[in-house]
Amino acid sequence: MNDNPRAALREQAEFAFQRGVQAADPKRATSAAIHAHFDPNRVAGDLYILAFGKAAVGMAQAALEALGPFEPRRVLAITNYENDTQCDGIEILAAAHPVPDAKGAEAALCAEDMLRDAKDGDVILALVSGGASALLPAPIDGVSLADKIKVNELLLGSGLDIGSMNIVRQSLSRTKGGGLLATAAPARVISFVLSDVLGDDMRLVGSGPTLSRAGTSDDAREILQSAGVWEQCPSSVRDALLTPKPLEGQPEPEAHLIGSNGLSLSAMAAALNADISPNPLEGDVQEAAERVVGEALRLPAGKALAFGGETTVVLKGSGRGGRNQELALRVAQEAERRGMPGAWVFLSGGTDGRDGPTDAAGGVVDDQTLARLAKQDLSLSDFLDQNDSYKALEASGDLLITGATGTNVADLQIFLRAE
Repeated sequence: MNDNPRAALREQAEFAFQRGVQAADPKRATSAAIHAHFDPNRVAGDLYILAFGKAAVGMAQAALEALGPFEPRRVLAITNYENDTQCDGIEILAAAHPVPDAKGAEAALCAEDMLRDAKDGDVILALVSGGASALLPAPIDGVSLADKIKVNELLLGSGLDIGSMNIVRQSLSRTKGGGLLATAAPARVISFVLSDVLGDDMRLVGSGPTLSRAGTSDDAREILQSAGVWEQCPSSVRDALLTPKPLEGQPEPEAHLIGSNGLSLSAMAAALNADISPNPLEGDVQEAAERVVGEALRLPAGKALAFGGETTVVLKGSGRGGRNQELALRVAQEAERRGMPGAWVFLSGGTDGRDGPTDAAGGVVDDQTLARLAKQDLSLSDFLDQNDSYKALEASGDLLITGATGTNVADLQIFLRAE
C-alpha cells in the first residue's frame, strides 16, 4: 500500500482539528456573550476590563469592539509569551507558561493594583481563559515565588488532573480561588469564561481568580499526599497548608460560560461526520491509549471517531514532550500490538497550539510510524521511558505544529480508518 491513503487521512485529521480550534475562537465567543449579558449603559461608575489566560488578547479585543463607543477606564490583558500581540487600547503583559516566572508575578501585582482602584459602582469585566494559573503567580505570605515554581513543577510531573492541580494552586495564592474578586470589592465583577476544564467547573479555569475556591487547604494537602509529592514540597508550602488562612467576606461571583471543550469536540466531529466517544479522554496516558485503540478497533473502515479531554503523564525521564505527543505515540504502539488492520491515522493536539514545554501542539501518527522509527534503528520504548516524545515524533515526521492559536479549551483527538 502506498502513502496516499495515509496522506489523505492526515489532511482530514488536521482539517477537523482546526475546525475544533476555530469553534473556540475567543473573539466570537466574547462578543456574543457581551451582547447577550452586559449593557454598558447601566454602569454607574467606571468600567475596567481585565483579561487573563492564553486567550486574553483576543478576548480583550472582542470586548472593546462589542462595547462600541463606550470607553473603559483601563484595559489590561495578561497572556503567555507566545500570544503576546500588541494591540491599540490594550495594556498587554506577557509571562511564562506552564512554569511561572517573575514577569507573571509582576503581572499579578499589576492586576491587583488595578482592581484596588475600582470603587463602589464600578464594573470589572473579567475575561478568563485557561493558562492563568501559571500567568498570575501571587504567593501568599510566607511562600516565595521560587517555592511556588517548585510546587508547580511537582504538580506538572505528578500525573494529577487539572482540577486537582488547581485546588492546590488556589490554596497557595492571593489571586486564585476568588482572590481577585475579593480585591475588587465593592466593585462588581462579571466574568466571561472560556473553559479548558472537563466538566466546565468555572472555579477551576485558570484557578478561578474571579470565581471562588473549589477546595480547601486540607483538600490541597491530601491531593499532594496522594500524589506522593507532599514531602518534596518546600517547608513553607507544607506549613501554609497546615495553617490555612481562608478568605473572608468574599462577594458572590457572577460568571458566564462562553466556550468549552465539548463545543469544540462537536465542531471537529461535524467536519468529518465522525462519531463522538461518549466519555472524555482523561487519566493516565497509557490507559487512554488503550481505550482509544479499543474503541477504534470497533470502528468500521472509512469512519472516524472523535475524542475530547485531557490526559495526564507521570514524568519519569528527562526527555521533552507533552501529554498529546506521548498519547499519539502510545496509540501507535498499542495499535501495532493489537493488530489494527489497514491504514489509519490518529491525531492528538492541544487547542492552544502548545503541548508541554515544546513548540508542537501534539502528534499525528499512522500505521507506519513505528516502521519509520525502526528504519532509523530507533526504539519507541526507549523514547517513552524517557518521556522524550518530541524527539520521537520529530524523527518519524509526525509532529503537529500549528503555532499559538490564541485560545485554550483542553485537547482534541481524532482516529480515522481508511476504507
